[in-house]
Amino acid sequence: MIERTQERFGIWPERLVADTAYGSAPNLAWLVEDMSIEPQIPVFDKSARNDGSFERADFVYDHEDDSYICPSGHRLRRSNRNFSTPRSGVDKDGSIRYRARQQDCQSCAFHQRCTPNMPARKVTRSIHEGARDLARDIATTDAYLVSRRQRKKVEMLFAHLKRIMKLDHLRLRGPNGAKDEFHLAAAAQNLRKLAKIIPMPATALT
Repeated sequence: MIERTQERFGIWPERLVADTAYGSAPNLAWLVEDMSIEPQIPVFDKSARNDGSFERADFVYDHEDDSYICPSGHRLRRSNRNFSTPRSGVDKDGSIRYRARQQDCQSCAFHQRCTPNMPARKVTRSIHEGARDLARDIATTDAYLVSRRQRKKVEMLFAHLKRIMKLDHLRLRGPNGAKDEFHLAAAAQNLRKLAKIIPMPATALT
């Protein structure tokens, strides 16, 4: 859609607003690295835990050393031993696993809170984590709050068309039929909004 809009209207967006469904790591990386578009999109993240144990956010990433530091101060690295043939450590899904040393975890006072069911803690990091971090930083700005309100207004219009105007499925076939149905539904929606804006005439007092 971005490319079609650029080809047809010569418009290239500076930022893109969307919901969490578009906040995957590859999609954010495509926007930031390939398209130079600011992603005002919530990051799709499943690292949160509900059992009270440490989350990935509790571990600090060291960019210079390419390692994570756990709450106890120990290092989690891609590998804790040297291989004759270097390994990338990147999984098929584009994730990098950082592992703590087993002896560090076993002697750690936070072992039960950090990794109660495993001998050593592991933390995953996407190869596109830079784009994810940028999206997280943008989410703390005032501009993001404004765009989120604007996005909800647009989403509410589509929800209204689906639930109130009964546009949950199309009755006419083909692109032209769909276009006609959407135009009629949008016209009815606009008339409904205009009726609410126009003040009601004052009734004569008897």
